[in-house]
Amino acid sequence: MRASKVVYKPVGLALGAVSGMIAGAAFKQVWKIVEGEGDAPGATDEDRPWGQILIAAAIQGAIFAVVKASVERSGAVATRRMTGTWPG
Repeated sequence: MRASKVVYKPVGLALGAVSGMIAGAAFKQVWKIVEGEGDAPGATDEDRPWGQILIAAAIQGAIFAVVKASVERSGAVATRRMTGTWPG
């Protein structure tokens, strides 16, 4: 296993946790803009219509994907700067 992969493994795990927190906070803010107030609906929230639940899930998924990709890419770039090789 290359040194860059060994170095990146714990960094990647930590970045994954951080990206989840960032994405969760971002989604809450976006949902406040979309809905006006209140929490986003969960899949089993019987008081919310299907459309609202699916829109919330789509927005949440998009935000999580973008944040995760951004954080992982930044971590890979930082690892390359430290080790001189790409961690892929």
